[in-house]
Amino acid sequence: MKTTKITKADIESSVLSVPPLARRADYSIDREGNARILAHLRAGGVKTFMYGGNANLYNIAPSEFVTLCELLIDLSQDTDWMIPSVGSDFGKAQDQLTYLKGMPFPTAMLLPHRFPSVPAGVATGIRKLADAYGKPVIAYVKDDGYIDAAHIGKLEADGAICAVKYAIVRNDPKTDPFLEDMLSVVSNDIVISGIGERPAIDHLTHFDLCGFTSGSVCVGPASSTAILKAIKRGDLKEAARLRELFMPLEDLRDAISPLRVLHAAVHLAGVAETGPLLPYLANITDGKQLADIERVAKALLAADKQTLAKAA
Repeated sequence: MKTTKITKADIESSVLSVPPLARRADYSIDREGNARILAHLRAGGVKTFMYGGNANLYNIAPSEFVTLCELLIDLSQDTDWMIPSVGSDFGKAQDQLTYLKGMPFPTAMLLPHRFPSVPAGVATGIRKLADAYGKPVIAYVKDDGYIDAAHIGKLEADGAICAVKYAIVRNDPKTDPFLEDMLSVVSNDIVISGIGERPAIDHLTHFDLCGFTSGSVCVGPASSTAILKAIKRGDLKEAARLRELFMPLEDLRDAISPLRVLHAAVHLAGVAETGPLLPYLANITDGKQLADIERVAKALLAADKQTLAKAA
């Protein structure tokens, strides 16, 4: 497992997958289910695994957080970069980072805490958490008004952050005043497109961001990896063709719930049993929605097998 300082090469070397967290019927963490998800991702060329929102770590108990981190270490392979997330509130993040200090993870992501918070307080919180952890952390910017661009620039300059997951949704990803402001004070070497395949081409070409995260990569890892490779070599036509494979699933995620749809899709595609979602969330039970998710997830998985075979 990667334990060394985060570099641009680490960020751009793989799609940063954001997997769901498989659980058993009694809500305990399912070792086998999570191992299967990781194996599927690795087979498609993915080696970075960010456990955060899709894993529903917003609702995990601090006591279970230690169990999860120990499992991630146990399931990791030599080239894997495992990224646990903490928070979202300051107190929970503080306690979780106390546990992480004794573990070999090189960083952790701070889940965004939208309410109650103010930008100056978020900046202070990130700084204090990084200081207490003794390592730079990954900031997660998901909403306008959460933190100011100038704050992020100062946090980078002071060594409090090693990356920014940028995930504010825009109608046109190329028109983004906040991202422009942030990149005027933050190196694009540390900014990650954090909204999956849909804006990845624009983010990595128009703004020169160094990588992108994905949840749907957990169904189609080879195809998502192929998008990243196509962008890096300048073949945007091929990147756009591959991106279309993900749009039916991404459309359902946007329409229903990104997290809940992905949790169901990984199971319904046959990748792994994912089990129940930890409260306060709940699994999708609507029959039509589940049928739609199964249809598009299986189609993506089938297309991904063709991508993998073509690359072999």
